[in-house]
Amino acid sequence: MALDQDGYVITGPLLNAEQCTEISSLYSVDTGFRKRVVMAKHGYGRGEYRYFAYPLPSIVALLRNAFYRRLAPLANAWNLKMGADISYPDDHGAFVERCHNAGQTRPTPLLLQYGAGDYNCLHQDLYGEHIFPLQVVFLLSRPGEDFRGGEFVLTEQRPRRQSRAEVISLCQGEGVIFAVHQRPVEGARGTTKVNLRHGVSRLHAGQRYTLGVIFHDAA
Repeated sequence: MALDQDGYVITGPLLNAEQCTEISSLYSVDTGFRKRVVMAKHGYGRGEYRYFAYPLPSIVALLRNAFYRRLAPLANAWNLKMGADISYPDDHGAFVERCHNAGQTRPTPLLLQYGAGDYNCLHQDLYGEHIFPLQVVFLLSRPGEDFRGGEFVLTEQRPRRQSRAEVISLCQGEGVIFAVHQRPVEGARGTTKVNLRHGVSRLHAGQRYTLGVIFHDAA
């Protein structure tokens, strides 16, 4: 399985052009978001993003729930391999309730907007004690038509090795599922934890929108 082997997998086209336009057009709407972040103000890169407020748009909620159900068994298997005494319920609502009981009540799905010259520094989306180890990013714009550059970048650091980088090109409507923080890797000395970070390379021209689906809420 590519997620086990590489720490990421591309979904293939899941959103059609109309759905991509519908989601990206929400960025300019004043309601439905809880926070706007300008990356340059915080040293995160260049560009900006907005976190959705509850209730989430129906398509975002549907994607969040559906992907969680498919990914929870793998997340549980990873934790067993890494010796983490954490298991995830089958239902995303039960996991969100766990987050909320721990004070992580702020929704984390977000829309990101990049223009020419913008980029996103390598980072990890860790928002509290309860972290789901996988997340999904969907490309909403058309590469080569709406924008140039701006590839998704994933780096992996294994113990006693130099970092490995993956540059991932997506088509409009495709998603990439990837590890948020750590994943298990089998080696000659048994299972080791490898550390991952993700970001976006510099946009050369145009405008790029993505939808980020994170399964844990923020404190």
